[in-house]
Amino acid sequence: MTWTVRVDAGLCMGSGICAGTAPEVFTLEEERARPREERVAARERVLEAADMCPAQAITVHDGTAVIGPRPD
Repeated sequence: MTWTVRVDAGLCMGSGICAGTAPEVFTLEEERARPREERVAARERVLEAADMCPAQAITVHDGTAVIGPRPD
C-alpha cells in the first residue's frame, strides 16, 4: 500500500520536524520541506510527521481521501 504525500511550500516554516520524524520520506531544501518521492510506503511515521507539522503544511492522501494530518 502506498500513500501520496504533499507539502504546501507556502505554509511550510522549515521547522524540520518532518525530516526528523521520517527522514526516509522528507528532506529540507532551501529552508522548506519536501517529500523525497510523491508516493511513499504507508507507514505510521508519515502520519506522525503530518500530525506534528506546526504549520499543517503536510497532507497525506490514500487515493482521493486525505488521511493526515489526523484530527486532534
